[in-house]
Amino acid sequence: MILHAATALLPEGWAKDVRIRVEDGRIVEVATGVPGQGHGVILPAPVNLHSHTFQRAMAGLTEARTAGQDSFWTWRALMYRFLERLSPEDVQAIAAQAMVEMAEAGFSAVCEFHYLHHPVGGGTYLDPAEMSGRIAAAAADTGFGLTLLPVIYEQGGVDGRALAGGQLRFGSSPEVYARILDGAGTALGGMPDAVLGVAPHSLRAVSLPTLNRVAGMAPDGPVHIHIAEQVAEVTEVQSAWGARPVEWAVANLPLDARWCMIHATQMKPDETADLARSGAVAGLCPITEANLGDGIFDGPGWLAAEGAFGVGSDSNVRISLTEELRLLEYSQRLNLKARAVMATGDRSTGRRLWEGVAQGGAQAAGRPSGQIAVGQWADLLAVDATDLRLAGLEGDSLLDGLIFAGRDGLVTDLWSAGRHVVRDGRHIAREAIASRFSATMRRLREAL
Repeated sequence: MILHAATALLPEGWAKDVRIRVEDGRIVEVATGVPGQGHGVILPAPVNLHSHTFQRAMAGLTEARTAGQDSFWTWRALMYRFLERLSPEDVQAIAAQAMVEMAEAGFSAVCEFHYLHHPVGGGTYLDPAEMSGRIAAAAADTGFGLTLLPVIYEQGGVDGRALAGGQLRFGSSPEVYARILDGAGTALGGMPDAVLGVAPHSLRAVSLPTLNRVAGMAPDGPVHIHIAEQVAEVTEVQSAWGARPVEWAVANLPLDARWCMIHATQMKPDETADLARSGAVAGLCPITEANLGDGIFDGPGWLAAEGAFGVGSDSNVRISLTEELRLLEYSQRLNLKARAVMATGDRSTGRRLWEGVAQGGAQAAGRPSGQIAVGQWADLLAVDATDLRLAGLEGDSLLDGLIFAGRDGLVTDLWSAGRHVVRDGRHIAREAIASRFSATMRRLREAL
């Protein structure tokens, strides 16, 4: 496959008349100054580094006030009740729809933080990795890149209390988890660019012995964990272990470039700097963090310590790459009463955000992508630069326009490891997948 772009964002900067040659899903040549018919602008397509795809079906169902003051914790209770109705077939249909929307939004792949493993009430399916297989099947249905992160969830809190209610569908002993992980690896076997990692759910949901061993259960894969998302979580960990979550993690976990720390919205300045210097990626989900009232990530402090970062769609209440980036920057502006907070001296806000999430997301996924360079997976997207909202914009200004002034639907084409899955703004399997999703949603809503 040979692609031509009038303009493309390469590792060394913007280039004109770019030819990209792809073989077996990887970029094998990038040449500049080669005119040809093709696309106006091609960019590296980022990875969505944090998602719970089944929650896509909850969008719009949790915005009414319940008794007392609503919070993350009341939302979580509603989520537990919702998932009691989900079958494996439902999970596959919902995941496929979410992946279609991710691709059309400009994401090339997803890190699926997958914790819905078991039947209602607990126990296991005949195949303990049944649900992981459904996520893998959804990725195969959509041609979407996948880093599958089966989650281990052992307890209801730092005090080791037993799981109850909706949590029983998540809960696994280390022995059961090992079987899930093995089955998940089998499910990914036919997908050349798929990656298997591990995910201790959070400090509160996993025992200390498991935290000490889980990274070694997938020695070549990424390790993701929820960290310091809510004030109550910080208080619980500090009361039990004498340290705040990030403080404890930096001192006690083998943090390095394999790790992705999801949210980290509750950090002190020294925690921010120490975590950034560990090499771990900050996994930011600005839309979900705003929707759940989590808090605001310390962007300037993270960048000052040269930390890597990426974005994810988490609860999938809205799937939009550009809105994640826009809200990431705007939350910094509102917090600091300043402008262009994430920009640097040589890169505009839009370019700094785009390059940051492309490279950080690839690191978090264990996926060689994030740049238009030889040896990388061909994770690419083309933008409609003729749209009136982008008319006349070039270079960094085009990315600024795309993120801060653009609209949905400006991604015309997307390739995931060379698979051309979005054409003329539409996923190639949109209609069939939407039909299955609609049928699933009708049944679920009738049961609510």
